[in-house]
Amino acid sequence: MWDLRGLILLLGCIIIIKYLKIIWTVRGFPPGPIPLPLIGNLWTLNFKLHPERLRELGKLYGNIYTVWLGETPLVVLNGCKAVKDGIVSHSEEMSGRPVAGFLRALLRGKGIVSSNGPMWKQHRRFGLMTLRNLGLGKCGLESRIREEAFCLVESFRAKNGESYDPSEPIINSVVNVISAVVFGHRFSIDDGIFKTLVNCNHDLLEIIGSAWGRLYDSFPWLMKHVPGRHQKAFKIMAYLHKFTDTEIRMHKENGSLDEPQDLIDYYLAHISKTADENQSIFNEDTLISMVIEFFNAGTETTATTLLWALLCMVAYPDVQKKVHKELDSVINGPIIYYEDRKRLHYTNAVIHEIQRFGDIAAVGLARICIRDVNVGGYSLRKNTMVLANLDSVLRDSEYWKTPYQFNPHHFLDKHGTFLANEAFLPFSAGARVCLGEQLARYELFIFFTTLMRSFNFHLPEGVTEVNTKYVFKMNLQPHPYKICALPR
Repeated sequence: MWDLRGLILLLGCIIIIKYLKIIWTVRGFPPGPIPLPLIGNLWTLNFKLHPERLRELGKLYGNIYTVWLGETPLVVLNGCKAVKDGIVSHSEEMSGRPVAGFLRALLRGKGIVSSNGPMWKQHRRFGLMTLRNLGLGKCGLESRIREEAFCLVESFRAKNGESYDPSEPIINSVVNVISAVVFGHRFSIDDGIFKTLVNCNHDLLEIIGSAWGRLYDSFPWLMKHVPGRHQKAFKIMAYLHKFTDTEIRMHKENGSLDEPQDLIDYYLAHISKTADENQSIFNEDTLISMVIEFFNAGTETTATTLLWALLCMVAYPDVQKKVHKELDSVINGPIIYYEDRKRLHYTNAVIHEIQRFGDIAAVGLARICIRDVNVGGYSLRKNTMVLANLDSVLRDSEYWKTPYQFNPHHFLDKHGTFLANEAFLPFSAGARVCLGEQLARYELFIFFTTLMRSFNFHLPEGVTEVNTKYVFKMNLQPHPYKICALPR
């Protein structure tokens, strides 16, 4: 009995000491809600980094405040000025990624997204170079995107104007674009492996954004040993590793390193070139992580944005009519090019507003200060974890006339000419800006304009209301919906 009481007393003392340590440490950080013992502010956050909750806390504590994920402080930047001061003005100082947590554990700290130092810099540089070599900014990759857009049109046309859920054909088309970039080939939509990859991608991102992900971020030493949905994410990663390893072996057996055709080819060629270098960080294990990153990141966000696009078109039929009118008056030939965006001012504004309104990557990914830095009057020490709340930038009332309403005029001047807005940061900014930003821009423009030129979209018979609220997962997704696509 006394042993049990002594153990309880010891645990109680440890908790009190740790809590007093946190309370003392709080003094060195921006203001925020008082953390609870062990769980910090996880209860306040409902165990999620939800954009609305982060905005509410910003109203209470200011545009720079601190929340505690367990015993780990997280400094949140809210609003365009604070976010830009952090990740743009101090881009290099805030270029690190957390060295512990769910995402890093899944990716093993390799590749681009979760890595730091030479691993990150060299692989990011390699990724950008590879996209250029594969034709990004030239006719090659744009032509491949256009082919998938035409396949998507045929998929829609096969529905004969009947009501249907557009998510599956859109996801399939976007997946095949990134598959061509990474693997050098597209998949048949009836391929069982293809369907498994799509499902794995969807489940993985949902788990990462869930409460299980935040618990792992807060208590990695504990969560790696306990059961829960987070363990499914590791099983998914194991499957993706196995699949990617098979693809790499096929490339080594059948490909030609002298004439690389995709990301895997270019990486294998680079491994060969650097084989004699001491401590080269380019190896097949890191290649697997990089392939998975490209495949996952290049699928969900673009596909989700296109789903928001069609939803907005049926929700705002007047906008759809204006897009049709502009496309009909400006585009003469059968093919739409990315360069045409410069003449399609209203359509370009609509695409940008879809990205702002859809707010896909609402809170982005946390960064780490790689050295001491001063942001907004607060001194943040090296290794401080910082989160730029992108949602608060895309909803900042100082930069958007109607921040919570869909309004293409956010990107148009009084003459109807496209006008950029400095608070448009859907791809984040600074040193960690999305690697695939340019590819995503090409895809969104070509897919959207090709679909809009081909169809009139409207609600199914009997449906009179459109739900434009989002579902919070890893990104913000529209609620499932059905539409009718009538050929024009």
